[in-house]
Amino acid sequence: MRRVVVTGIGLVTALGTGVEKTWKSIKEGKTGVGKIESFDATDNPVKVAAEVKDFNPADFGIEKKEVKKLARNSQFAIAASKMAIEDSKLEITAENAEKVGVIVSSGIGGIEVMEQQHEIMLNKGIKRISPFTIPAMISNMAAGNVAIYTGAKGPNKAVVTACAAGTHSIGDAFETIKNGKADAMIAGGTEACITKFAINGFANMKALSTRNDEPEKASRPFTADRDGFVMGEGAGIVVLEELESAKARGAKIYAEVVGYGETCDAYHITSPAEGGEGGARAIKMALEQGGIDLSEVDYINAHGTSTPANDRNETASIKTIFGDHAYNLAVSSTKGATGHGLGAAGGIEGAFLALAISEGILPPTINHDTPDPALDLNYVPNVAVEKEIRVGLSNSLGFGGHNAVIAMKKYK
Repeated sequence: MRRVVVTGIGLVTALGTGVEKTWKSIKEGKTGVGKIESFDATDNPVKVAAEVKDFNPADFGIEKKEVKKLARNSQFAIAASKMAIEDSKLEITAENAEKVGVIVSSGIGGIEVMEQQHEIMLNKGIKRISPFTIPAMISNMAAGNVAIYTGAKGPNKAVVTACAAGTHSIGDAFETIKNGKADAMIAGGTEACITKFAINGFANMKALSTRNDEPEKASRPFTADRDGFVMGEGAGIVVLEELESAKARGAKIYAEVVGYGETCDAYHITSPAEGGEGGARAIKMALEQGGIDLSEVDYINAHGTSTPANDRNETASIKTIFGDHAYNLAVSSTKGATGHGLGAAGGIEGAFLALAISEGILPPTINHDTPDPALDLNYVPNVAVEKEIRVGLSNSLGFGGHNAVIAMKKYK
């Protein structure tokens, strides 16, 4: 059986562009959440988000004339992929290009392009719609553009499963290598939908936090006074490689991917199934595929959205699978720091899991100052903890009942 390892990581988040900036802030318990600056949110019920503020597409070889052809989520994906490839020192050449693939996903795609062009159509007429509109906004174009900018000619697709998309991408990439269809995969998620339309669409569902007076504390997973998620944006990309190929070129290895679970609740368009039964089945599937004993799991990077229903049901799913061991392992949500990146979330958090295992660091759940008596696991409150992680999981759950879990272990 072919083994699969993580050899490169690229990140664009509200904490900063690049792994170093983001990961340092995660370990220091900082947040990228603040008042919305990308549009006038004065009259909106929600005025907070986790915006990327230091991103310059030119830094990643995207020429000025090309920027107008690329949605913001594609720009993030190209940048994070280039960083991950550089980190891995993987060279994509004419000889290996067909064995290097891309699975980079987005829950919503280039929604800002659709909004802008729709407004142009209404105000100026149909002939003023940009011919670049469709190829910019469709959800698969992040993956397509990553291939164009990197030369990867292997399997290429996008998975559209809302907030589970990034984790499904890493899981599918793992399966692609394991089954011999590629030797390396560029995988993860990207999203950029902090727009007036998207924010207010989620706000009208009552899904977002309205803690506008304290933006930095608005995302507060697993607390008693959580009131909704905070929209984030960015991209998280990993380079996965077949182990022997990675060893042959002397690649550094962050962690080994060993299991992947994917299920559906078949329950409700937005709410998780009571008791988190679908998520529990996905955890079980990932553990079984990896041949992992429950006692080996030391850490779970939770979906942990800071919504009342998610945090309660995800905690229940963990207890269902792990029983008494649920109280021995650590569970944290990094969304207090990054916001909820929707389709990007699983990619960003998969990268965090690999970094946590590599460095022996449990990332904290920040803003955890009002514990919920009903949620009684170790959520790594507020401060990062040094601890060897033998096996870790990353959970992602999406609207539509989509559940995805990846399992990674310390490489030996």
